[in-house]
Amino acid sequence: MSTDKRFSHESLQDAKTIKTLLTALPKGVAKGEISLGDEDDLLLMQTAERMRLQGERLDGRCTVSLRVSWADPETPQTSTTGRPRI
Repeated sequence: MSTDKRFSHESLQDAKTIKTLLTALPKGVAKGEISLGDEDDLLLMQTAERMRLQGERLDGRCTVSLRVSWADPETPQTSTTGRPRI
């Protein structure tokens, strides 16, 4: 698969499905590979040793957005902003 391929997915899910997805994410990080897919496509991403974590809550919407990003493992990360509190 090309490293420049983009995968995008958005859907409305029930709480049980969200819990399943949130449980699968740390397993993929621990394994060193995260796979994202739907019925049309699949994207496999190798995780890096260090990853950036961003969290955001939008006032008045009861929304929490969690975003994890990292550079390709061959490109070293150079900055960090500390440990998150959850």
